[in-house]
Amino acid sequence: MKAMVLKEFCEVEIEQEQRQQPDLPLKKEPLVMVDMPAPQPGPNQILLKVSACGICHTELDEIEGRLIPSHFPIIPGHEVVGKVEALGSDANRFKAGDRVGIAWIHSSCGHCKFCKRGLENLCGQFRATGLDDHGGYAQYMVVSEDYAYPIPDRFSDLQAAPLLCAGVIGYRALRLSGINPGQIVGLFGFGASAHLAIQVARYWNCRVFVFTRKGQRDHQDLAVKFGADWVGATDEMPPERLDCAIDFTPVGEPVREALKFLEKGGRVVINAIRKITPIPELEYSEYVWHEKEIKSVANVTRQDAEEFLPLAAKIGIVPEIREFELEQANQALVLLKQGKMQGAGVLKVSE
Repeated sequence: MKAMVLKEFCEVEIEQEQRQQPDLPLKKEPLVMVDMPAPQPGPNQILLKVSACGICHTELDEIEGRLIPSHFPIIPGHEVVGKVEALGSDANRFKAGDRVGIAWIHSSCGHCKFCKRGLENLCGQFRATGLDDHGGYAQYMVVSEDYAYPIPDRFSDLQAAPLLCAGVIGYRALRLSGINPGQIVGLFGFGASAHLAIQVARYWNCRVFVFTRKGQRDHQDLAVKFGADWVGATDEMPPERLDCAIDFTPVGEPVREALKFLEKGGRVVINAIRKITPIPELEYSEYVWHEKEIKSVANVTRQDAEEFLPLAAKIGIVPEIREFELEQANQALVLLKQGKMQGAGVLKVSE
């Protein structure tokens, strides 16, 4: 099978102290196209023929060493859609030809205190798709049948791919924010995840204020297209205070700005595994007092995917996608790093 693999970390061509700029170029093309044997499913696994795989900031974290893969080479990609090609000896949830999706969670232990509470994302043995086990930048992959999800007929393969991370994690972040109908939620950054989260928030009758980097007119226009009640720059005071906020950005500064604009008793949810730059110092009385909260999002659970995919079909969520061929993965990642990816990038792997 053909696969795009990461063989080693790819440091950016700059000094360490300059890494605070998220749009600096990659040193070289980080992924290499290789031919390798297709994997074989274990007893409770399914073999998936991959049709599409979404592109995520997490891949940049892996490439640049902020996340450490369990082994090299590794096939990245954790927004995977395809059809079941073969079943392991004990697998019976799906049948050959079923269309399923794979998300960031590849497996967990199933018996620790977190797994028993449905919090597999906090399991000490959590394994991530495309980080600990091979992902979807390839023609085939295997996964436990327990971590595969039926894809609603409403979505094409390319449309479904970003739902499996950008959509699912945005849904989890909204739930963790505690937002209620009629309240104001601030979305900081408006890329793959935020443009899906806004559609859920609007369905829940929430008001949405969107904050982007200065000059990102295309992102602001997209936010307006999807129903934002107000758009502005990250450091621009909105017309009303936020009941809650979600930070989708890879940098630290928006967290402080979100706290500044937050209403008393509000919550800021940080929807990022790693930050390229640290959160600036928070002066307590200005940014944290009055029972304001900060909560991080740690990956996703099976329940998040099982709830979100049918909800997305019910709402009629429309992902804004930009299609690339598998061999164009490096080009797509550069655009993502530069902040030039409008909506969600998706690799078309096979028909």
